[in-house]
Amino acid sequence: MGLTKKIVLAMIAGIAVGLISNLLNTSQVLGPGITGFINNYLTNGLFDIVGRIFIASLKLMVVPLVLVSLICGACALSEGSRVGVLAGKTLLLYLLTTAAAITLALVLALAIQPGVGMEHLAGDASFEPKASPSLSEVIVNIFPTNPVDAMAKGNMLQIIVFALLMGYAISRSGKPGQRIAGFFNDLNEVILRMVGVLMVFAPYGVFALLATKIAQLGFDAIPQLAKYFGVVLLALLLHALGVYPLLLKLLSGLSPLKLIKKMRPAMVFAFSTASSAATIPVTLQTVEKRLGVDNKVASFTVPLGATINMDGTAIMQGVATVFISQLYGIDIGLMGYLTVILTATLASIGTAGVPGVGLIMLAMVLQQVGLPLEGIAIVMGVDRLLDMVRTAVNITGDSVVSTIVAKSEGALNESTFNDDNYNSVVADGRDGTATS
Repeated sequence: MGLTKKIVLAMIAGIAVGLISNLLNTSQVLGPGITGFINNYLTNGLFDIVGRIFIASLKLMVVPLVLVSLICGACALSEGSRVGVLAGKTLLLYLLTTAAAITLALVLALAIQPGVGMEHLAGDASFEPKASPSLSEVIVNIFPTNPVDAMAKGNMLQIIVFALLMGYAISRSGKPGQRIAGFFNDLNEVILRMVGVLMVFAPYGVFALLATKIAQLGFDAIPQLAKYFGVVLLALLLHALGVYPLLLKLLSGLSPLKLIKKMRPAMVFAFSTASSAATIPVTLQTVEKRLGVDNKVASFTVPLGATINMDGTAIMQGVATVFISQLYGIDIGLMGYLTVILTATLASIGTAGVPGVGLIMLAMVLQQVGLPLEGIAIVMGVDRLLDMVRTAVNITGDSVVSTIVAKSEGALNESTFNDDNYNSVVADGRDGTATS
């Protein structure tokens, strides 16, 4: 059995075990002793430990993989002076998809009206948002004062800036630069091998993560917020299976079905971890090895996308804004909704790398249109579950933009993209070998 099938089966098994554990814990059918054993030694014990170790291992790979891979890519790009063009295309596409995501969310929410008839939920809710950074702080904080500190904190934008600068300098340094570039290329191969080793244990990590998360998630809030939950989920699915495929077909002429099929391992990882950053090693490997995107493009677009491409979060903000406005009976009008689109799109870049970014962005949006921040406390009840789906949508967007940019730059291996039998270390634990 290939690794992709193992991961999918592990995901299904993890969800099933988590649901059973949650139901047993809620109903107390087996008595407090057995329920306590399941909670303490399995759900919050063995499964939690395995899941946390797996996440830690993924995060271990993120900074070295992004740094080294991006330095190698920047060296190659700098030779043709394509860094500025590549960055411009990538940023434009990420902003376009984010604007499309929040527009779709607003249209669906206004049509379905999830907050109508739910006014009773607005009673005792309270929420205290973290302060959002000023525009000047955002711009200054993109540039690192200490690259080692940026790597230690996992500040992806600062790492990207440092890696691009170093890659450019290496490409302009003659023979010393060639020797250093050779070292980084060799180091990149070693790091990719480390990712391959980690992928062998992926099914166990995915199972443990999902079993723990689903068991711990309380489903009490879902019946009350079912309409809101359903609208967000519908918008996420329409964006992932409608907007992205349409964009890919229009701008590259490539098959959306092939991309979605080949991105399944990365999507499962993103769903399991609920973290675009932790999924970077898997996304990068999948985009390069299964979609055929050249490393010089993927090493820039994937880490940047994991940092600023927040289509899933933008969808949540769009639906939440309409939901909260209907909840409190406040009509923000057409200009208010246009302000939401603009604010959420720009905030996706402006708040990149800030802890709790989703809630900070939502607080900024609500403040801009004069809606009470207390509404955030209401939607937080089901947000953890939706966050898993949002992350899968986000990394799908990263792969679509990477493929479109690579195609436009002549950096896409179309035979790899179109090869149904092509697998990678992400897919089956081996390097570029076909699975019968």
